[in-house]
Amino acid sequence: MNVYHGSFTVIEEIDLSKAIPNKDFGKGFYVTKFRQHAESWANIIGRKHKTKGVVTEFIFYDTEFTERLCRVKHFDDYDEAWLDFVVENRNPFSKMHEYDIVEGPVANDKVQNRIGNYLDGLISKSDFLEELKWHENTHQICFCTLKSLLTLQRTDRKQFSLLSRIGEPIVERLVTDFNLDEQTATDKFFTSNVFAELDDKKSNLYKKDWTEVYKLLLDELKLQT
Repeated sequence: MNVYHGSFTVIEEIDLSKAIPNKDFGKGFYVTKFRQHAESWANIIGRKHKTKGVVTEFIFYDTEFTERLCRVKHFDDYDEAWLDFVVENRNPFSKMHEYDIVEGPVANDKVQNRIGNYLDGLISKSDFLEELKWHENTHQICFCTLKSLLTLQRTDRKQFSLLSRIGEPIVERLVTDFNLDEQTATDKFFTSNVFAELDDKKSNLYKKDWTEVYKLLLDELKLQT
């Protein structure tokens, strides 16, 4: 899936330490599948910083492998579960949730104002949710952890597709060769020294075929096929 991030500058590297807390889905890096929405936000934030807004395009590898690697939460629409989750995340005294990736609708300015009315008791939850049925279609994905960023890649850097080209076949081979469950195999790969070297583009290990990387992993883990 192609997704977009609007900002006052091109996103060269994602730094989660700079993310703002207490947003809809918590602290993280946000994108949307709607380019026009990213462009609109880029214009707003660009004017704030007295620059021209910029949209950076990414590929989100939304696959079964991503679901195995990360704890993912999906909200298909504005509903009670979504509302409760957003309210909890916007509470400055709440703890960060446990998910790596969260996807769902956006609480834009109009919705945020109505959330305030709901919290102040000026509108019931049922009436508020009824209003949301007629709200425009919105979308956002929050990448909350370093692990989640492995599923996101700038479109101009297609040469490094760690998940689709290397990670997925290695995990599948660990499962079949050693009768491991998928989560155990995933953990073994992504916590290995081989993966750390693979994730370092300066090492050039990512340029090798996945079978060569797999042999290095087996040597590290002292496993034999």
